[in-house]
Amino acid sequence: MAAKTRSEEEPRQRHILVVNDTQEILDLFREILEEEGHRVSLYSYAFRDLAEIKQLAPDLVVLDFIIGGEAYGWQLLQKMKMDRETMTIPVIVCTAAVHMVREMEGHLKEKGVGVILKPFDIEDLLREIASSWRRLEEDASESGTETSAH
Repeated sequence: MAAKTRSEEEPRQRHILVVNDTQEILDLFREILEEEGHRVSLYSYAFRDLAEIKQLAPDLVVLDFIIGGEAYGWQLLQKMKMDRETMTIPVIVCTAAVHMVREMEGHLKEKGVGVILKPFDIEDLLREIASSWRRLEEDASESGTETSAH
């Protein structure tokens, strides 16, 4: 019997990490993303150390900029983009900090960071996630690596 090729195998369930300080938002993300077939990890606080993110090894991070009234999400994003192990993990910023995002829009786009403003439509979120997967696959095919490797 021949071995199955990668395209014949069951697709790998993608892991999405959501960081937001509002429990209702976290519950909503879990419901939406699990319904789409993703594995979801939820955190109501921003990571101070990238070691936790490296250990979780998410395929994508959905991150609020303002956590606990402070810009911890922005700080986490900066740390992730400066670290070799986490810099290629796609990030989608989901925030109500419209003014802050508008000021940094060019920088965020340059770094490949998606933006969803609260309140958001579920379809906008799913479209941004799909766009992040496409960018990740394009980058992987250009560099000759698989998308599941971090």
